[in-house]
Amino acid sequence: MESQATAKNKNIIQKIFDTTAGKIFTILSQLFVGGLFIFSGFIKLNDPVGFSFKLTDYFAEDVLNLEFLSPYALWIALFVVILEVILGVMILLSLYKKPVLWCLLGLIIFFTFLTFYSAYFNKVTDCGCFGDFWKLTPWESFTKDIILLFFIIILFLGINNIKSIFPKKINIGITVLSLLACILFGRHVLNHLPTFDFRPYKISANITEGMSVPPDAPRPVFEYIWTFDVNGEMKEIVTQSTEYPVVEGGTYVKVDSRVLREGYEPPIHDFSIESMEDGDLTEMMLQEEKLIMVVMYNLDKAKEAGFSKVKSFTDKAINAGYKVIGVSSSDPQNLKDLADLMQFNFDFYLSDETALKTIIRSNPGILKLEKGTIIDKAHYNDFDNIKL
Repeated sequence: MESQATAKNKNIIQKIFDTTAGKIFTILSQLFVGGLFIFSGFIKLNDPVGFSFKLTDYFAEDVLNLEFLSPYALWIALFVVILEVILGVMILLSLYKKPVLWCLLGLIIFFTFLTFYSAYFNKVTDCGCFGDFWKLTPWESFTKDIILLFFIIILFLGINNIKSIFPKKINIGITVLSLLACILFGRHVLNHLPTFDFRPYKISANITEGMSVPPDAPRPVFEYIWTFDVNGEMKEIVTQSTEYPVVEGGTYVKVDSRVLREGYEPPIHDFSIESMEDGDLTEMMLQEEKLIMVVMYNLDKAKEAGFSKVKSFTDKAINAGYKVIGVSSSDPQNLKDLADLMQFNFDFYLSDETALKTIIRSNPGILKLEKGTIIDKAHYNDFDNIKL
């Protein structure tokens, strides 16, 4: 009886997808799934280093506790984003549709788990699904994955409607060319910088303006939970006021707060230039007419091949009348030791590592600024392209 009922349900589903509407819906689902996977993969392939940072966040001890994968984050990132693009291409071409659909299903189930985990436990607040092009909240990312999962299931149900336009040999040729293009593009952005820069530190952006908050910007709204001990019983007072509440006969225990409504956050909110001796020098440095900023976000992970190039370029910049500074999150003594070893003619200052990773995807990398406006930036392979 059960097999007969199952067969009957399959026949009903088949009849639905055999209709014109069913065929059109399958084709639209095919275009949507394929197009979105190609777009998502390409956006991340444009900046695989940035996506690897996001994977490292997921691998952290307090998230998935997979820290042993962190050294391989960049290679995993490249594999995942290229796989996304190629699977998107193959489903659009209807090439090996059944195994491709199973791969797409496995990938989206994995992504759905990650985004749900991030949203529910508030661990990684940005999945990096579309890089810096389109920022999604964890719950938005989870919703997006559920929608994709729905359309992939539609493709399974309407698999007979997925037809190839070109002969199989041509489809395989297009897929191979797509793979080669992905590999070459990935190699290019790794050895230089992302071709398309969607970050707040892109060329022509002014850092000072990016840090400013408009006068009419919405402010965050907080709720405060005051706890008092009243004759041995805990009593909570919930208010949006920061004023100390009066509770007759009560002894203060603690106060907690939670955000009811997020306020405006400027595009640049974690950048600073700090000196151990002189404190915050951000405003002063961003007023310099001719400033070269050498970025080494983490000295332990910096490419030694870039050190001699930093020395050569910064000497030229100093001779050309530029003020040159280095910014890093590393230990000041280690930075001083490097400066002495390489005979750098500039001083290092401290800054937030995450901000420096966002500024430039090269370690070391260089920025050319005029009064806080980024005029140019370069990977250590391209320092000579910066005009002084």
